[in-house]
Amino acid sequence: MNNTKRARYETRASILKALAHPTRLFMIEQLSKKSHCVLELTEMVGLDVSTVSKHLSILKNSGLVNVEKKGKQVFYSLRMRCALNFLDCVEAVLREQAQDRMDAIQ
Repeated sequence: MNNTKRARYETRASILKALAHPTRLFMIEQLSKKSHCVLELTEMVGLDVSTVSKHLSILKNSGLVNVEKKGKQVFYSLRMRCALNFLDCVEAVLREQAQDRMDAIQ
């Protein structure tokens, strides 16, 4: 594998790593519905503001979410709606695995 291909795979992996946390997956789903400020997401997730901010920073740096300041508040929205397609694919894999387990039992 040449350096260009390696760099591309590393970049892809960094986006997947950004999605590879239950809290961030939850935030992606919530942000797909509407924009939220940090405090709203903090209440939804049930974690402290600094932890939620760190998760949002990871999502922002990966290019998955947008940030918009409105007055003193900072709002986040889903930038890459195609991330939802990936989550749909994950759900399809889970359904197939469940079906395989059911088939094995019968």
